[in-house]
Amino acid sequence: MNDDNNITKPIASDAQNSLVIAARYISYLNPLTIRKKGRRAKAFFALALVCFFWGTTWLASKEAVSHVSNALQIAGMRQLLGGSCYLIYFLSKGERFPKGKEWLPIIVLAILNFALSNGLSTWGVKYISAGLGSIIGAIFPLWIVIIGLFSSGKKLKSKAVVGLLLGFAGICVIFYEHLKDFVNPQFRFGIFISILSTWSWAFGTIYTKKHAVHFNPYFGLGLQMVISGVSLIGISELSGTATSFTAIPWQSWASLAYLVVFGSIISFIAYLYALQHLSTEFASLYAYINPIVAVFFGWLIFGETLTAFIVAGVLITLVGVYLVNKARMKS
Repeated sequence: MNDDNNITKPIASDAQNSLVIAARYISYLNPLTIRKKGRRAKAFFALALVCFFWGTTWLASKEAVSHVSNALQIAGMRQLLGGSCYLIYFLSKGERFPKGKEWLPIIVLAILNFALSNGLSTWGVKYISAGLGSIIGAIFPLWIVIIGLFSSGKKLKSKAVVGLLLGFAGICVIFYEHLKDFVNPQFRFGIFISILSTWSWAFGTIYTKKHAVHFNPYFGLGLQMVISGVSLIGISELSGTATSFTAIPWQSWASLAYLVVFGSIISFIAYLYALQHLSTEFASLYAYINPIVAVFFGWLIFGETLTAFIVAGVLITLVGVYLVNKARMKS
């Protein structure tokens, strides 16, 4: 009897230790005690916020555009409101406006990163699921590698080749579940402009690396958002397809408020804090978690399709993107 007690005591002790360790890590994400934690714990909490909020912005975008005729109008309103918040803050801190040639990269990036990339991806989820839109959005690093292959002529590393193959294989697995949807011309259009948005983001990323802006990049981000927002709203008005502000339903306004406050302001501040206190590679994990969040909550809230094929395809795609990013970072 005593021997049995001696055997069970270490087992119970190990189990207790495991529970204590698990509780310690979970406590990092407890919003009630986070103010008492150190900077690293706060950085983990900030990154968790980024993963959740940027993942759910795909759902908010879909809800916002579902009730209006022109999705570009919603994208423009989000950018204008979010960008204005940045401008007001930095101008109050004495930040100066760009001068002369400094405006060129601002305007180019406003077109690539916001008018085209964000505008088209927002338009895309009007016709496809939020989860599928987020997965397509996550593959832009694959395009960066392909563009670099043609522009520089350098050979790809084996890890990048494997990543590209896995990334596109995962997309094929996901699309297998949507083959019947390709009969719908609106679905095909949604897929096309969503992929086009990732190409624009890839070109914008490459342009940013080659034409670094010499003044505050976050103030520049606000300028890009405002320029793009005004342009998209103007295009919507001129095309005659814009919905009057009084006719926009409360669901779109609520979704828009979520996108501006949580997607464009809080999440970005949290991401900057995470970048300051965590390694860049670790902070970039949000890019792999966002699609999972979008797919899961898209299924939970909107009843979007979630099958074993889609889950497997998402995981395969994200592994491929991870390998490509690893190869890019090393090079």
